[in-house]
Amino acid sequence: MYDSIVIGCGAAGATVARKLAEAGKKVLILEKRNHIGGNCYDAFDKHGVLIHEYGPHIFHTNEEDVFTFLSEYTDWYLFGHEVVANVHGELIPVPFNLNTLHKVYDEKTADELEKILIEEYGEGSRVPIMKLRENENPKIKGIADYVYENIFLHYTMKQWGQTPEEIDPAVTGRVPVLVSYDNRYFQDKYQGMPKDGYTPMFAKMLEHENITVELSCDCKKRLTFLENRILFDGEDFEGDIIYTGALDELFDCEYGRLPYRSLDFQFEHFAQDSYQGRSVVNYTVSEDFTRITEFKYLTGQMDVAGTTIVKEYSFAYTGEEGEIPYYAINNEENQALYQKYADRMKNYPKVHLLGRLAEYKYYNIDAIVKKALELAETIRR
Repeated sequence: MYDSIVIGCGAAGATVARKLAEAGKKVLILEKRNHIGGNCYDAFDKHGVLIHEYGPHIFHTNEEDVFTFLSEYTDWYLFGHEVVANVHGELIPVPFNLNTLHKVYDEKTADELEKILIEEYGEGSRVPIMKLRENENPKIKGIADYVYENIFLHYTMKQWGQTPEEIDPAVTGRVPVLVSYDNRYFQDKYQGMPKDGYTPMFAKMLEHENITVELSCDCKKRLTFLENRILFDGEDFEGDIIYTGALDELFDCEYGRLPYRSLDFQFEHFAQDSYQGRSVVNYTVSEDFTRITEFKYLTGQMDVAGTTIVKEYSFAYTGEEGEIPYYAINNEENQALYQKYADRMKNYPKVHLLGRLAEYKYYNIDAIVKKALELAETIRR
């Protein structure tokens, strides 16, 4: 009945399924959860506020093809996403930029430091904090030490359970020091949210006669991986399989569980117009939680009565019921363990690994959509 089976109905699975369906492939999507959209899933809470149940997801991209593709299924609420950090009660823009510099230092010192940063790195540059700390200029070191101590160190330890030196440089490099007055968290051309939400966007994407979606369906109950062939409902399946789930869990963690960080979300509603006056506040030196998101400011719901926030608490994923693996912990040891599982897939040339969990790496939404578009193009040839 089916030419392709897609495991998982998040951004990766929905995108690849749509493109394969348009190419004439009969596609079955098996989704373990009871909803589409993966971690981008959003829905209205009982107070009428559109919330992201798995934490805030802000779309941003410079990829024209990705923006064009997604725009087929949604209009946009576009805005420049801004974040502040609560540092000992003072709110400062993050990533640390020239506006932050002038809030932290007196005017004369800030002017001097701004000149030094521009001369050293160039106006508009993005400098990873660990690179900034390597600079031998004592004044630049002073900036680096402030940023490291007040913005990176404690926040990173809460988020990852490690110091910045212990984690992949790609992680610390995602939030650099900006030598500019741009307060936006991202500098991409397109930033914002699907106007009606992520879930309606994915629902439209999946509206195709060649796509069948089965929710609350664990793929391991339908698929059996034998030594060099795959059974679907007990019969040999020779089509393409796109797998977007956790690779270790597909094989019952035979070689050991891959380490991830998980998140606990604590939602609260308040009968007031605003809780914090902005979308996201990072708590970089205090509190047990990492940040507070106020959804009204992310989705343009300023006319909705009351406001809903969520606090995020990071913890080590254990695989217990209800826990969700969010962030792969990349280091040599973990990558070697992942490779053992990836090597198992060499027996199945028509199984394609796609996404954060299947590839054990970090992807922004636009990056995984682009990867899915490219994979679909490869398969359909």
